Parts: sequence; C-alpha cells; structure tokens
Amino acid sequence: MIKLHELKKNPKSTHRRKVVGRGLGSGKGTYSTRGNKGQTKRTGHSKMPANFEGGRQPLVRQLPKSRGFTSLNSKPTPVSLTLLGVFADGATVDLKSLKDKKIVDIMTKKVKILGGEIKKKLTIKLPVSKSVKEAVEKAGGKVL
Repeated sequence: MIKLHELKKNPKSTHRRKVVGRGLGSGKGTYSTRGNKGQTKRTGHSKMPANFEGGRQPLVRQLPKSRGFTSLNSKPTPVSLTLLGVFADGATVDLKSLKDKKIVDIMTKKVKILGGEIKKKLTIKLPVSKSVKEAVEKAGGKVL
C-alpha cells in the first residue's frame, strides 16, 4: 500500500505559465495571443460583466417579467378523515403508512388531515384540524 510520504506529483500535471508580449522572437509577441482588432483585444476587456452579450439586448431583458409571488414553501396535501377508514382498529397513521395504503402519492412530502367522520380508534402522527382532533378523540383514538 502506498504511504502518504511516498506520493509524487505527476510531471505532466502542472504547466509553465504562458509569457506573452515579449517580442517577435518569442512566438507570442505582436498581438500577444489576442488576435486582431476588436473589443476583446483592448485593455480592460477582462472586466466585462459576466452577463454581457456583445452589445445586443441581453436575454434577461428580452424575456417578459414574471409577475406575482411564488412561495418556496409547499402547501400540505389535504386528506379527508373519512379516507382513514381503511386502517385497522388501533393502527398508527403517519406519512409512510398513508403512502403504503396509496391514499397519497409517493412523492408527497406534507399532509394535513381535514374534516370527515371516523369510527375506529386510530393514533394519528400528522398535523390535523381542530374538528378532526375532536372526532378522533371522540372515537377513542388520539392525536400526537
């Protein structure tokens, strides 16, 4: 096994810096690898803004402005309490069990249980509305 002190740099891994503008005999004189005339050949061209597109109307300004506001926080998927009737008496309801029973899509990240009726004793480990909490506790279950 190779040890840390035995590591060597590959000789082809580094290159000599290109020295330009040092006379015709160097092979990198006259235009100093910049080519002929134009904006990109002038001093200070490297300080162009990153979004500069050569004088044409930038793409950002060609596109229409998107009005309104889009929240980054996704809203929870509403699930009716009545749909939880498929669970056995005394079962625990969480996001994984809802996905297993195919009540919600596999890609769902947030769920909130809203109105409905239930007659089974369930333990719910999800956000619920006040009316659902009362209905579950009335049926003998509990909301955690």
